[in-house]
Amino acid sequence: MGLVFRSRKKFGPLILNFTENGFSSWSLKIGRWSWNSKTRAHRVDLPGPLSWKQDKSRSRS
Repeated sequence: MGLVFRSRKKFGPLILNFTENGFSSWSLKIGRWSWNSKTRAHRVDLPGPLSWKQDKSRSRS
């Protein structure tokens, strides 16, 4: 099993994600709500170890 390089740079609410191949995706986090450009999923942090996620496939109802 090999090692995986990942890096994250934060600029306020904007988060840039990098892998060994370069730029991977960007995220936006405001309070408990976040959105990721690669998965296009909304996520809300709940109390404790819980979170709620809405995938792009379910939002097109």
